[in-house]
Amino acid sequence: MTNSILDTLPLWQMLLIGACFVWSGFVRSGLGFGGAALSLPLLLMFVNDPLIFLPAICFQLLFFSLLTVATRMGNVDWGFLAKILIALALPFAIGLVGLLKLPGELLSAMVYFSTLVYGIGYVMNYVFSSNSKLTDFIFMSFGGYVSGVSLIGAPLIVAVGGRYLHREKLRDTFFVLWIVLVILKISTFVAADVNLQWRLALLTFPLAALGHYLGLKVHQRIAGGNKAQFERIIGIGLVAVSLLGLFSLLAKWTG
Repeated sequence: MTNSILDTLPLWQMLLIGACFVWSGFVRSGLGFGGAALSLPLLLMFVNDPLIFLPAICFQLLFFSLLTVATRMGNVDWGFLAKILIALALPFAIGLVGLLKLPGELLSAMVYFSTLVYGIGYVMNYVFSSNSKLTDFIFMSFGGYVSGVSLIGAPLIVAVGGRYLHREKLRDTFFVLWIVLVILKISTFVAADVNLQWRLALLTFPLAALGHYLGLKVHQRIAGGNKAQFERIIGIGLVAVSLLGLFSLLAKWTG
């Protein structure tokens, strides 16, 4: 299926996959992070292999992140960016190895479990935040690892950044961070001869663009007083999808 996803899935599933990419672009530009974290669990409901969808997500994240910060590079905290890249280097590299070596279903289970944690946090209106060096280390280690595996470590990494970065520099600094991490991941895919699913990436690009445009339109509203309500709603959906995904994998493993 890795080589022919567009040819093997029925049309209705491909339409739903397209909707997931609209959602990915919307969240990425609306919140400034989470495009992969909040869409990959949905995509894995169709194919339990992150390597099917991650190349397309990477290409789209790279393009739209560059588009967003191209004229805002002066708003990036380059000193903090260098420090956070050093802190993420080892766990991210370990995660990349896991992405290439671990079975797809096990990777999917990791994505579902991580997303379940995020979803519960959103539902409970819990703000992931760090207030100590130990918490910094835990969040950066786990966030870096799951980012290497599946690009869904953003909420934890941003939680650490929120402790040190000025609010007005947070979004742009992390967009540049995602750009660097995605370039490293794509380079790893190329070196490991991973199928980059070009047709999927190209066909879903306009859909991600639509989501990106809609997200930019509502960014100020999401970042303001409606952010908690927005996160609670998507949290309920993430919990439901994650539990369904975990139960389906458990049933497959035990059946």
